[in-house]
Amino acid sequence: MGSDKYYITTAIDYVNSRPHIGTAFEKIAADCIARYKRLRGFDTFFSMGNDEHSLNVEKEARSQNLDPLEYCDRMQVVFEEIWQTLDLSYDRFVRTTEPDHEKAVVEIFRRIEKKGDIFKDVYRGLYCVSCENFIQEKDLVDGKCPNHLTVPQEIEEENYFFRLTRYGDRLLKHIEDNPAFIQPASRRNEIVNVIRSGLIDVSVSRSSQGWGIPLPSDQDHVVYVWFDALINYVTSAGFPVNADSFEKYWPADLHVIGKDITRFHCVIWPAMLMSAGIPLPKTIYAHGFITVEGRKISKSLGNVVDPRDLVNEFGTDAVRYYLMREVSFERDGDFSTGQLRGRYNADLANDLGNLLNRLAGMAKKYLGEDFPLPVSAEDDGVLREFAGDVAKRYTEHVDRFEWHAALAAVWELVRRCNQYVEESAPWMLAKDPDKKARLSTVLYNCAETLRFTAVLISPVMPAKTTELLHALGIERSSSDLRFDDDAVWKNEPVAGQVLAVQKPLFPRMEEMKPE
Repeated sequence: MGSDKYYITTAIDYVNSRPHIGTAFEKIAADCIARYKRLRGFDTFFSMGNDEHSLNVEKEARSQNLDPLEYCDRMQVVFEEIWQTLDLSYDRFVRTTEPDHEKAVVEIFRRIEKKGDIFKDVYRGLYCVSCENFIQEKDLVDGKCPNHLTVPQEIEEENYFFRLTRYGDRLLKHIEDNPAFIQPASRRNEIVNVIRSGLIDVSVSRSSQGWGIPLPSDQDHVVYVWFDALINYVTSAGFPVNADSFEKYWPADLHVIGKDITRFHCVIWPAMLMSAGIPLPKTIYAHGFITVEGRKISKSLGNVVDPRDLVNEFGTDAVRYYLMREVSFERDGDFSTGQLRGRYNADLANDLGNLLNRLAGMAKKYLGEDFPLPVSAEDDGVLREFAGDVAKRYTEHVDRFEWHAALAAVWELVRRCNQYVEESAPWMLAKDPDKKARLSTVLYNCAETLRFTAVLISPVMPAKTTELLHALGIERSSSDLRFDDDAVWKNEPVAGQVLAVQKPLFPRMEEMKPE
C-alpha cells in the first residue's frame, strides 16, 4: 500500500474576513482524513489555500487603503497562523495570485477556447455581490439570494461564456457510472436534478475589472473569480509547471467542500475538466454547515466563533475532537461552548485521561518502576478481542467519512477498559501474593488498550497522541505510526518501556457556572 497516493483538497477561502468555526470544521475534517491516509501508508498530498481574486477582497483592501495584493499577503499570514494553531498538516498552501496558478488558469482557458467552448455574448441578469455569482431567477427565495438573503443586482455586461450546455449528458453519464463521484447521496441527487432541469452557458469573465487574471485572448477582460478559483486544485498538484507531480497526484482522490458550492464543484468544474481534456476528481464530498446555538454563522448576528479563542481555552486537540465527535460530516451540526466543555470533561478528562491516571497510580503503587508484563496464562483476552473489533469498525466508518461514529467506537474501547478495571479490581489482586501475575496482566492490558487507542485517535488528536505514547514510555510521535503495524494488539511491551506520566493528559475543567 505504501506506493499508493492520496490527494485531498479543501475549498479555498475568500480572504475578506478571518476564518470562523465553520471554516475550521471543514479544514480539520480534511486534515483528519489526510492524517488517516498517512496512517494507512498512503503517499498523501493535502492542499489548502486562499481565493484572492474576489471583488469583495479588493473592496476590503481598498477600505483599508491597501493595494489588493498587499492586503492578500497580510491575510495569508493571518490564515496560515490560524491553520497552524489548529495543527493542520497541509503540504501545499495555494494562492490564486501566485504565478504558478496564473499559468494554470491561462493554460486551461486556452484549452477550453481551442475546443470551441468559449464564446462572447452579453449577460443580462442577476448577480449576487456576496456570492460573486450570477443567479437565475428560479433559484431566488422571496426574490433574494438563498445563501445571503440579499436582493441581487440586475446587471448587463459583455462577457465571455463557457458552453456548459454541451456537457449535461456527459456529466449525467459520469455520475451514473461513478456513484462515489458526488457524496453523500443526497447531494448527488440534488446535482442530478440540477442537470436534468437544464443547464445554461456560464459567464467566465468580467469586463473592465482590473483585479484578476487577464484573459489570454482579450486583455480587456479578467477571468471570473469562480472559474479562476476552481483551477487551484490542478495548480496545487503541479499543473502545468511540474508534469511529474501532476502525473503522480492527479486526479484528486477527494475534494472536501461545503454544501453551498456544489454547483460550481460538481457541475461547472467537471465540465471545465472535460473540455480541457483533464481527468475528473474521484470524489467530491459536500459536508453540512456548522450553526451556532441553532443559528447560521453571521457577522450581523454577532455569533462568529473564532477557533483561536476555543484553542486558548480548551487546547487544539480538544477542539478537533469535539468537532469530529459531535458533528456528522454529512449533516448540519450545532456548536456550543457548553457542549464542548461537556465533551471535554466526560470523554477526554474522565474517560481517557482518568484511565491513564489510574494506570499510572496503580502501577507505581503495586509494581514500583517496573512496567507491567502480561502473563499469557492469566490473560482473559477481553480487551484484546474488543480492540480488534473496534479497529475494524473504526476503519469502516472512517472510510465512509463518518468520524463521529469512528470516535464513538474508539470510546467504547476506552469505557470498556475503565469497566475492566472495576471488574478486575487490581487493588484486591494486590493484597494476594498469589495474584501478582494476574495483577501485572490486568495492568498491562490497560496500558496496551491506551497504546491501541492512541493509534486510532492519532488523525484527530496528533499532539495528544504523541503525549500519550510518551506517557506510556513509547518514544514515537503520532506521525510515525502505521495502522497495519501499530493498530495490532502487542503481547509484550517494548524493550526498556517505563511508564512516564508527568501530568494529566486532559486536566479537568470547571463546569460552566450558570449565570
